[in-house]
Order: sequence, then C-alpha cells, then structure tokens
Amino acid sequence: MAFMAVLESDLRALSAEARRRYPAVKDGAEHAILKLRSLSSPSEISLNEDILRIFLMACEVRTVKLSVIGLSCLQKLISHDAVAPSALKEILSTLKDHSEMVDDTVQLKTLQTILIIFQSSLLPEDEDNMAQALGICLQLLENNRSSDSVRNTAAATFRQAVALIFDHVVHAESLPAGKFSSGGQISRTSSITGDVNRSINHSESLELEIGSGVRSLMRDTLTAAGKLGLRLLEDLTALAAGGSATWLHVSSLQRTFVLDILEFMLSNYVAVFRILVPYEQVLRHQVCSLLMTSLRIHAELLEGEAGEPHYRRLVLRSVAHIIRLYSSSLITECEVFLSMLVKVTFLDLPLWHRILVLEILRGFCVEARTLRILFQNFDMHPKNTNVVEGMVKSLARVVSSIQFQESSDESLAAVAGMFSSKAKGVEWSLDNDASNAAVLVASEAHTITLAIEGLLGVVFTVATLTDEAVDIGELESPRCDIDASVKYAGKTAVLCVSMVDSLWLTILDALSLILSRSQGEAIVLEILKGYQAFTQACGVLRAVEPLNSFLASLCKFTISFPSEAERKSNLTMSPGPKCSEQPVDQKENIVLTPKNVQALRTLFNIAHRLHNVLGPSWVLVLETLAALDRAIHSPHAATQEVSTAVPKLTRESSGQYSDFNILSSLNSQLFESSALMHIAAVQSLLSALCQLSHQCIAGSSSGFGQPSNQKIGSISFTVDRMISILTNNLHRVEPLWDQVVGHFLELADNSNQHLRNMALDALDQSICAVLGSEQFQDHVSSKAHGTSGEVEAKQKELRSLECAVISPLRFLYLSSQSNDVRAGSLKILLHVLERCGESLQYSWRDILEMLRSVADATEKDLVTLGFQSLRVIMNDVLSTIPADCLQVCIDVSGAYSAQKTELNISLTAIGLLWTTTDFIVKGLLHLSAEETETGFMDFLSGQKQTNGSKPDEEMPGLSNELNDKNFVMNIVDRDKLIFSVFSLLQKLGADERPEVRNSAVRTLFQILGSHGQKLSQSMWEDCLWSYIFPTLDRASHMAATSSKDEWQGKELGTRGGKTVHMLIHHSRNTAQKQWDETLVLVLGGIARLLRCFFPFLQSLKNFWSGWESLLLFVKNNALNGSKEVALAAINCLQTTVLSHSAKGNLPMPYLNSVLEVYEFVLQRLPNTSEDAASKVRQEVLHGLGELYVQAKRMFDDRMFKQLVAIIDLAVKQAMIDSDNFETEFGHVPPVFRIVLEVIPLLRPTEKFPSMWVTILRDLLLYLPRSDSSEPNEEDEVDQASTSNQRPDGLTKKNEKANGTTSISTKKSGISNLNASSTKIAMLGIPSYLYAEKLVPVIVDLFLQASSVEKYIMFPEVIQSLGRCMTTRRDNPDSGLWRLAVEGFNRIVLDDISKLAVDCAPDSKISKPARMRVWKEVADIYEIFLVGYCGRALPPNSLSATSLKADESLEMTILNILGDNILKSAIDAPPDILQRLISTLDRCASRTCSLPVETVELMPPHCSRFSLSCLQKLFSLSSANDKASDWNSTRCEVSKISILLLISRCENILSRYLHDENDLGENPLPSARLEEIIFVLQELARLIIHSDTASVLPIPQTLKSVLGEEKDHDSRPHLLALFPSFCELVISRESRVRELVQVLLRLVTVQLALGRVDAWKIT
Repeated sequence: MAFMAVLESDLRALSAEARRRYPAVKDGAEHAILKLRSLSSPSEISLNEDILRIFLMACEVRTVKLSVIGLSCLQKLISHDAVAPSALKEILSTLKDHSEMVDDTVQLKTLQTILIIFQSSLLPEDEDNMAQALGICLQLLENNRSSDSVRNTAAATFRQAVALIFDHVVHAESLPAGKFSSGGQISRTSSITGDVNRSINHSESLELEIGSGVRSLMRDTLTAAGKLGLRLLEDLTALAAGGSATWLHVSSLQRTFVLDILEFMLSNYVAVFRILVPYEQVLRHQVCSLLMTSLRIHAELLEGEAGEPHYRRLVLRSVAHIIRLYSSSLITECEVFLSMLVKVTFLDLPLWHRILVLEILRGFCVEARTLRILFQNFDMHPKNTNVVEGMVKSLARVVSSIQFQESSDESLAAVAGMFSSKAKGVEWSLDNDASNAAVLVASEAHTITLAIEGLLGVVFTVATLTDEAVDIGELESPRCDIDASVKYAGKTAVLCVSMVDSLWLTILDALSLILSRSQGEAIVLEILKGYQAFTQACGVLRAVEPLNSFLASLCKFTISFPSEAERKSNLTMSPGPKCSEQPVDQKENIVLTPKNVQALRTLFNIAHRLHNVLGPSWVLVLETLAALDRAIHSPHAATQEVSTAVPKLTRESSGQYSDFNILSSLNSQLFESSALMHIAAVQSLLSALCQLSHQCIAGSSSGFGQPSNQKIGSISFTVDRMISILTNNLHRVEPLWDQVVGHFLELADNSNQHLRNMALDALDQSICAVLGSEQFQDHVSSKAHGTSGEVEAKQKELRSLECAVISPLRFLYLSSQSNDVRAGSLKILLHVLERCGESLQYSWRDILEMLRSVADATEKDLVTLGFQSLRVIMNDVLSTIPADCLQVCIDVSGAYSAQKTELNISLTAIGLLWTTTDFIVKGLLHLSAEETETGFMDFLSGQKQTNGSKPDEEMPGLSNELNDKNFVMNIVDRDKLIFSVFSLLQKLGADERPEVRNSAVRTLFQILGSHGQKLSQSMWEDCLWSYIFPTLDRASHMAATSSKDEWQGKELGTRGGKTVHMLIHHSRNTAQKQWDETLVLVLGGIARLLRCFFPFLQSLKNFWSGWESLLLFVKNNALNGSKEVALAAINCLQTTVLSHSAKGNLPMPYLNSVLEVYEFVLQRLPNTSEDAASKVRQEVLHGLGELYVQAKRMFDDRMFKQLVAIIDLAVKQAMIDSDNFETEFGHVPPVFRIVLEVIPLLRPTEKFPSMWVTILRDLLLYLPRSDSSEPNEEDEVDQASTSNQRPDGLTKKNEKANGTTSISTKKSGISNLNASSTKIAMLGIPSYLYAEKLVPVIVDLFLQASSVEKYIMFPEVIQSLGRCMTTRRDNPDSGLWRLAVEGFNRIVLDDISKLAVDCAPDSKISKPARMRVWKEVADIYEIFLVGYCGRALPPNSLSATSLKADESLEMTILNILGDNILKSAIDAPPDILQRLISTLDRCASRTCSLPVETVELMPPHCSRFSLSCLQKLFSLSSANDKASDWNSTRCEVSKISILLLISRCENILSRYLHDENDLGENPLPSARLEEIIFVLQELARLIIHSDTASVLPIPQTLKSVLGEEKDHDSRPHLLALFPSFCELVISRESRVRELVQVLLRLVTVQLALGRVDAWKIT
C-alpha cells in the first residue's frame, strides 16, 4: 500500500535525523517501523498509539527539522483517518506549542495541520477543542511577530475553518446545502438588461434552494454543531463591534477582517439565518444593531478604521445582503437601512461614499426579485414607507443634478465613456483619492452612471415582471384582441400596474433629460432599450397615458430638423458649386444622427410589439415614418457625419448610407407584420394611408405647401405600404382588395406621369401577389388530387377571382390612349406570366389573342413587350395550356418570327418553335404501342436485343408532367403540330434576312437531331424528302444564283459631308456569301443527322439515292464552291464515316464511295496556290488519316494501296509550287505538313503486312538524291565494297507471299538511282526542308514494321539515309544529314539490341539478306566516317554551338560502331568486320599522314576525331576482364584490330622520329605531340587476349614462350614495337623518353628479364 510505504519512509527519515542527538526518538522510530510492518491499513494504525506517539515525541523535541517531519506525518495520518478521535486534544496541545515557535515553516505547518483537522473526521465537536483550534489561528493572526505570509495564511485558514464549521451546521441541522453566492454581489454584465436577466435566474435558484415556506420550517432547537456555530457567530459579532470574544479567548481583532467574515456568513448561509431562530435573533438584535451603528454618518464616527473606504464598503455590502436576503423577515430593520441609504444620497459626503451607496441602490434596482419584494413589502403596504419610489426619486435627483454642474459637458462625456467601456466589458474602478480634477470628474460621472443604471434597472424590472405576468396568464399578450376596459386582478399584474403608475413620470423625466443631452452610442442605446421596454410594458398593461407619453417623447428623438443657424452653416461650409447642388427648400433638409437612427429602430420595435393596441397613436407613428421615408429617398438627407450637400451617388457609396438601408428595411418589415394584426387594425391602417395619400395628391395639384416632389414621395410611401399590407394579407384579401386596387386605378388615371407609373407598378405587384397566393396553388393541386365535386366548387369560386384580377390589365390596354399605360399593362402581363403563369386556368385564349394583335403593332416597344410574354408562355407554362390552344401558340410564334419590326425577336421566336416541338415530341413517348408506328426506337431496340440488352433500358422514363396536367392529344394532332412547326421553319429558311433563315435552318436540324429517336419511320421519310433535301437544294440554288455585288452596311450618319456606313466583314458582304453561310449550316445539320441516325436512315427506302445526291453535291462544291462550303461538304462526309466506321455500322459501299470522292476531288483540284484549293486538299488529306485510323479494320490491301496512291497524288501535285513556297516562307508547305501528320497513322495491319514495303518504298522516293559521284578519296573503297549479291531466299519468300516482285537494287545503291526515283526526280523532288521532316517519320515507320518486311526494306532504307548523310558537305548547316545520322543510329541500335535479346538472327530472315544488310551498313560507315566526319569546314560556316553539336553527333556514331557493333556478338562476315575496323584505322591515320607543315593548320576537332578513332582501335584490341563477353566475333575483331593497331603505331612512331629529325631544334606541332604521347600511354595500358597475341608479327619462339605463361597481364604487343621503342630513347621530348622507359621496363617484365645481380643471387 502506497500510504504505508510513505509512512515507513518518513519514519526512516525521522530516525536518521534523530540518530545523534535524540536517541530516544531514533529508537522509537525504529520500533514504530517494526510495528508498522505488522499493520495493514490506516484503521489498524488508528488503534495503535505507537505510530502516533513517535510523531508527537518528535514534535515535543521542538526542533525545526523534527517538528516539520512530525507535523507532516501527523497531516498524513489525519488525512488518511489513521488517528483516533481521543488523540485530538493531545494533538491540539502540540499544535498550540508549535504555534509559539518563531520559525515560519513550523507556523505554516501548524496552520496547515489545523485546516486538515477541520477537513477530516477529527472536526472538533466540543467547545474547548473548537475554541483551542480557532484560537491557534487567531493567535498567529494577531501576533505582531508573525510574518506577513503567516498572518495571511492564518486569515485564510480561519475563513476556511468558519466555512467548514457552518457547512457542518447546515449538515447537522438538515438545512438546504446550496449557497446563495460566493461573494454576495452579483457580477455585472455589459448591459442592464443582462444584469436584470441574471438577477432573475439568481433569485429563481435561491427560491428553489430555500423554498417558499421558510416560516413554517423555523425552529428554536439546535444541535451541538449548531450551538458551536452560534457561539462563533456571537463572538465574531462582538469582535466586529469592537468588543472581546469570551469563547474564542481573543481580546480584539481587526474589525475589517471580522466584518468580512460576517459578510461571508450572511451571503452564503441564508438558510441558517432564515430557519434557525437563535441565528435570526443574533442577526436581528446584534448584527443589525452593529450595522446601523456603522452606518451613522457623523463625522466623529468616520474616524479611524470605521472611516476607511474598505470598512464602509463591507458595511454597505452586509446591509445590502440583509435587505436583499432577509427583508421579508426583517421589515423594520430593512426599512431603516433603506431610509438611511436614500438619505446618504442627499448629504454632502465624499464621492467615494456616495458611489458605494449608489452601487448598493443600483444593485437593488437591477434585481427583479429584490425590487419586487421591496415594492410589495413597503410601497404597496399602506403602513410602510414608499422606499422604492424614494430610491427612484433619489436616483432621478442624482441624474438631474447634471443640469446644475459647472462641468456638465465633461461629466456627460465621461458618463458616455463609461457606458461605452462597459459595453466593451471594461468596468470603471473607484479611486479613493478624489483630489485630482480628472478623478473628480470621473467620480461625479460615475455617480450619474450608477443612477442611470439604477433607473434602467427599474425599467427592465417592470418589463420583466410584465412578461412574467403574461407568461403565467395574468395578462394577455398585445397580439390578442381584448377589451381595453378589463381590469387585471392577478398579483403580478397589479404589482406591475402599481409600479408603472408610481414611477413612470419620474423615470420619463430623468431618461428624457439624459437622452436629450447624451451623444454616446452606448448610453443612447441603453436608454432607448429602456424606452422600448417600458413602453411595451405600458402597452401590455393597457396604461394609456404612460404609453402615449413615452411614445411621444421617443418620436421627438427620431427626426432632427436643423435650426436656421445650422442650415446657414451648411450653406457656407458645403463644398463644390453652390448653385447647382443646393436644394430648392433648405427647410426640409433632414440630418439623421446616430441617436435618431437608434430612436427610429426603437420606434419600429415598439410598433411591431404593440401594433394591435396603438389605436390613435398610429397617426403619430405614420407621420414619423413618412418623414423617415422622405429622408431615405431625399437626395439631401444624410447622417450627421456627412454634409447635406453631398450628392446622392456619393452618399450611397459611403458607409453611413447603410443606416438608411437598415431603416428602410425596418420600415418595410413593420407593414409586412400586418398579417399578425387584427383585421380592424389593418383596415384602420389602410384608411390612414389612403387619407395621407389623398392629402398629398391635393397638395401637389394645388401647388401650395410642400414641393410637389416631396408630395409624390409621400404618395409613394403610402402606395408601397399598401402593397406591403396587401401582400402580407393574401389569406384575407377579399375585404381589402377593392380598397387597395381602387386607389391604384385612381392613381393610374392621374395626369402626373410619376403617379401613373407608380400605380402601374403597384397594380403589377398586387396582381402577381394574389395570383401567386396559396389559394391558387391549392387549386392547381386539387385538380389533380381532389374529387370532381370539390374541383367544380373551387373552380366556381376562383373563376370570378381570376377574371377580376386579370380584367384591370385588359381594361388598361384597350381603354387607355396613352402608350406608356398600354406598355405598362403589357409589362404587368409579362410579370404575371413569369410569376403566376402556372396558376392561370381560364384566360389563356384571350391572352394569346391579345398577344397576336400586339405582333401586328407598329410600335417597337409594344412588340417587344408582347413577345416577352409569349416567350414566358412557351418556355415556362406551355404544359399548363389546354391542348386546343397549342396550335394558337405555334401560330403566334410564327407571327412574331415573320414580323419585320425587330430582328432579335424573330430569331428568338424561332427558338420558341423548338421549345414547342420539344414539348410536343415528348408527348409521343406517352402513347401506347398500338398507337405508334415503327420508328427509330424500334430499330434501336432491335439492335439492343441483338447485343443482349433490354430495349427498355435505352430511354429513361420521363416525368409525369403531362399526365399531371391532364394533357389530352392524339397521334394525328401531334403529327400535325410537328409538321406545322417544320413548315414554318422551312418557310423561314427562305427568308431574305440571313440571320432569320440561318436561325431557322439551325433550329430545324437541332429539332431533328434532338428528337429524331422519337419520330416514326414514316415521319422520317417525310422529313428527308419534304424538308431536308429540299432545303439543301434551295440553299444550293440560291447560293449559285445570288448576286455577287458588295453590300453597304447600315447608314450611321455623315462625316465631312459623306455618308458613313457600318462596316461589313468581307466574308459576308455579298448575298452569295450570305447564302454560302446558310448552305454551310445546312451541311452541318445533315452531318449531325447522319452522325446520330445513319444506321437507321440507311434502312429507309431510297436512302442510297439520297446518299448519291449528297456525294454529287460534295464533289461539285469541293471543286467549284467557296472555301467554307467545300470544307463543310467534306466535313459532312468525314463526320459520318468517322462516327460509324469505328462502331462497325458503316457498310463497305459507303466507305468506298467516300474514298472515291476524295480521290476524285484531289485529281480535279487545280494545281494552284489558292487558299481555297489548298484548304480543301489539306482537309481531304487530314480526313484520309482519320478515316484510316477509325476504319482500319475494314481496309484490305487494295484499299490501302488506293489510300497511299491518293496521298501520293496529293504530294506530287503540291511539289509543283513547293520550291517557291519554301523560298518565300522558309518552311514546309501546309500540304506537306498535313502529309507528315498523316503518314505516321498509316501503319498496315496484320491483315496486309506486305503494305509496309509499299508505303516505305513510296516514302523513300521523296528523299533527296545526288547524281554526283563520291569523292575521289573513296573510289577505291567503293570498288572494293561493291557487291551484286541478292537476298534470294528473302526475295522469293516475299514474292510468294505478295505475288509481286521486289525491286532489285543496283550496284552501289547510294550512287545510282532506280527507275522510279528517276521518274520522281523528273517531276520535282522536295527540298531538304521536306526531307528533314520526312526522315524521322520513315525511321519510325521502319522500326514498327514486321520483321520480314523490315529486312526487305533494310538495305533501301539504309541507302536512302546514307544519301541524306552525304549532304553534309554541300549543306553543313542543314538538319537533314543530322536527322539521317540519328535515324541511322536508331536503326542500327534497334537491330543490335534485338540480336542481343534473341541471341541469334530471326529464323525468317535468310543469311544472304543479313549479309546485304551488313554490307550496306559497312558502306555507310566507310563513306560517312572517312569522307564526312572529322573534316575541316569553310571558315565561319557554322556557329560554335553547331560545331559542338556536330562533333557530339560524330562521337555518337563512332561510339555506336566501336562500342555497340564491333563489341557485340553480331553475325557480320569477316570481310565486313575488316572493312569496319579499317574504316576506324583510316580515320585514325589523318593526323600522322599529314605533313608536319600542314598539321598546325588542322582544326582541333579534326585531331580529336582522329584520336578518338585511334582510341577505338586500342579498345577493340584490348582483352575484357569478363570472360563471358569474349566470343568468336569479339575474338575476330580483336585479331583484326591488333594488326591494324600495330601497323598504325609503327607508322606514328616512325613518322614522329622523322619529323623530329627534320625540324631540328624547332618544336613539333602540338597535335603530333599529343598523338605520340597518347599512343605511348595506351600501349602501356593495353592488355591483349592470348588469342589476339597469336596473330602478332613476332618470332614464333617468342610466341611459344609467351604461350606457356599464364599471366593475365600479357603485353606481347610491346615486343612487336621493341625496335621503335629503342629508337625513341634519344627523343628530345622528356615526356616521350619517360613513357618509352616505362614501355621498356614492361618489355623486360614480359620477357622475364632482370638485373645481373639478381641472377647471381638466384
């Protein structure tokens, strides 16, 4: 157990501490340790005194260390209940002795032990022990020698001990255990309302804890614990009075400390004093007497401790607790206390004293329970003083004193600042030193602040109690309609009425005074909250006089009219031009201050709450609201921070204008809440508004009084509010409709334009509101769900209402002679249709006929308005129109489409025809299977069933909109409606206006494309032959026969005497071009139909004839039409083929026909550089590529050849002017670019692999060729390397597979041209630019070809690339040779990599074919490396960057030869290997073969290339460490390389000696010196294989000796060069001599030779 272990540890520490000086304690501790081990729990320890005795013994020694250990252990024993109660007296005695020790640590431990005793089960039960324990604390508290920490700890310990004692009393007496508060004073919130609300919750908790029947629970008897608490209370009261304590044995204590303890007891243990009579008697006779004495204000009694602020504060807080908590039982005492507190406010006392008293009075006012009890016990009791009224008057007197202060403005500013700080959560604290002037002003302001808060607390208390009375049913809510003469009998209601009657006048005077003189936002807001709360309470209580008085006072603060002096000041100080910005009447300028804004908000809140009980006061409210409305809409109204002359636009953008928006919203919301008013109140409000409107109409017409614009503003206010009332009372609109609409019609007949517009807007809003009401919506739903009888009854009720609502519109349109009124009626109709169209049932035909007549009007505005209504009908409410009205809708839409007044209307009306068709076609889905014909859906269902899916899954189910609307239509009517729409669109497609006919054409095809799957087969046939193809023919005919004369745009005006016309784009400036655009749209529509419905359409009768006519049209227009039409025609075919070829839905005849059309077009296109022909050719080529990609599965070798031939034809045609194009623009012509994009797509499939040869040979013909022979230097090589061998096996295999004979290659294919290439050359070969783009394409295609076809073409491709590579000499800066080199490298590396993977050549490839491949590769390397790499170039022919890149490319091709080819296990014959290695040797000989005089002229990159080739020879001759890499090819290469290397090295060494002798003392060129050093270094590093050594030109005897040695570091090649090394020992170059010495040492090692002395030792 942890406790036992800790206790044993403490005993050990005690034993160790007492080991030397106190052996008895040491022995006792060790004995206790042994005893402790035999015990197992604290209870057993408590029964054994040995453990406790040793700790007491340690304390008796009275040394600091032992005492601290002993006291600590005592605390642990007591806290774990390990001490018997009988030992308490001895423990207390020990503690008393220790309290007399002077050490602070011991004293603190003593106090800590005392507190633990009170918290444990050892709490003293008898008076002696209790007195002794408390006496120890008081002794340390009053001891002058005690330190501050000890005294503070003693005070805290005593307070906690008192709390524990009284908690024990509450427990022993079975009293409520809750505490009222911890500090006695409720914490303040940021507003008085929050304080009142918290006080209510506080008081409710108190009532719940103590209960209402306290008097019945009071008793006289006390338990022992209760008696102890009573003795303590009596002694503390005596000490607080300045006497001595008999029981506690204390002569005196600080009265402040004792009073603080008493205040703590009074505030936290209310049940003790209210239930236990002895405690109440002490409270009544002793505590109250003490407090009354302390409250005396004579000067002589304020001296000493009793005059200190802290003491006075404690006295006042204690008095406050008694009044707050015990006023019901101590009525007389509380009356005395309250009278004394009120009296203090009148006396000339220090400010801090008055502030303390006012804080107490404020606390009473903000506590609803306290104020209620006080008013009931005193003011409502005839025999008692009106203490609450006295408090309110005293507070009001403090507030009114501000008028008589010299620093009233400063005080008011300070008061406002305090309210503002409080709103932010910052409380002002009292400074005891009031001598400073600033502190003095702040203190005076604080008194006023407390008084204001007290008055507001009374106001909110009255409001809170009134709400409570409403909640419990004693009062009716102001929203209820009751008789105002009814008297209230409820207790709370009577209390509220009495409080209002007694206090309202005093409160109103004080609050209005402060409100009139205050400007701070926080204080104004708080006072207005008080206004609102009290006014609403008066309204609920039906207190008419207080209600009207407060309301009238509040209205005075809502609108501020500036005085004459202020207006003059504004005129003087306003910026900007004065004449134009000054209002006509300066007297009506209104300035809204923040106070006005808050007052208006308060007025709105009151009106919302009391709208049913305002009665005559509505007049004042409406006048105020009308003035506010004028201010909101006046351009000269502003808040106080902005000048009245600021323009309206600026004022709207400023932050202050948000106040106007908020007030306007509140103004509107007030009338919107009329739905909650009783009908009589609403009617009276409407009557008041009508009366105000009539007065303003009379005033504006007479010209007297206010200006007419202000009168109109007032009329606007009344109209808006009437609309608001009407729209918020739609559920009871019948008794209000005639009154409201009659007034609107009267305004519409007025001569004033503003009033007419106002009336029309009001009528619009009213009609829409009524039609959109719930009764019309319920009628729509009842038609679908109600019974027939209910529907008929509802129809009879609403038919007349709908007619009455719509009739004003027809009346205004037909009877008015004013166009603005007629236009206004159409606008109203538009709004009605937009908002309530679905609710209309009986007036559709009249509305449509009215709109048809509007289409014939000459006024553009009327036509526009009528069409807007039609658009709403067709887009939004078409499903609600009866079926017999649909044809009328289509006719009306056609009328608007054909009208010539406004072009945009015609275009939009065509779109409405699409909307109508969409609605009609959807109805087809609801027909039964017996009614519908076979159509696209059946065709699609059949295909789906073939694919294994259900036909029902294709089309998702539509909504039940048509069924819900009871839509009735048969199949015949629907077809008729659809074809009527098509006929209208076809007719509009021939309109003279391009925009109209284009829109009609576009709409026709969009309808068919969107709803084609819902049309039957017969309808589709009619559409094709009656609408689609005729539309194409007519558009084509008009495009061919229309005028080509240029149009002039619309006349815009004149400039310089000349007419200015609108510019028209050159592509649209003739009638023919406009019809071309229409034709493009027709082709686009046909393309969409073919893309969507081609599988279905080809199943129709005679569709092939239509297809042929379409192909003929494409041919003619591609050749003879404009560019746009030609491209659209080609795109029409292309879209169809691409859409269905990939899906397999395109039959082969259709695909062949498209290819034939493309071929025909390319053959017949003129060979010119015109843009149209070029674009058509490009489009066809691009289409061919896409066509092959999508339909490659349908192609065979014949079609592929045809495709290649078509592309070849296009290329040949483009060659004619390609040279000029490249010369002029410097890039590849567009046709070639398209060809380059298409060629990579033409990859033959597995069905026809032989086509790889066809396409590759065709492409190779376009690479550049040269008839010039190779350089003379290479003639010998060409003669030695030519071969006329033919890959017979491969050729025969290819002939058998394809049925064709491959083209045989000529001798020296790089130099000669075959017949085909000669033919192409005669036609004209593209320049290097096209070849550059073509080379990578050819290489990519070649690498993707199948293996057999690849090796058929391998020699030809290599030859072509070789020819491109040889262009370097003539065009060193061209990219052709570089791309050819890169392609050649890719092909060689690909072949080598496949050999490495497969470990052998492909079995399908014959050996002669492979030999030919290697022969061509060797030719390329021999010609390019020897003739074109590492050569000197003309000066300044290339940039440094290009030179570096070219050198890198040379190194790449060299590395591929030396590292990838010759070191791999290739199948090349020995003669090819010999040629390849010899090529490297020839390149390596360039530096040494030149005369010494010309070596210095050689560029650096030439010498670097020569050294690189020489390095490759060394690399090929060396032996690889990896045995696995050594193969037969590698061995053969090594043998050939070593011989050439030895010969080359011998040549270099001898040439070096010769040049050194010839030059004498002159230095050798750096290139020659670098070469000799490189050779010597590489010879020293070179290690060769034994197989390689076998071919060295050394004596056979040396070969035999060397063959017997198994040394891996073999250098027999040095023996072959030994004579040359011997000659070099006399070289002048030290570096050469050093390297020769190294080589000679290596030779001696190789020969196993040593020094002579070494032999002797052996």
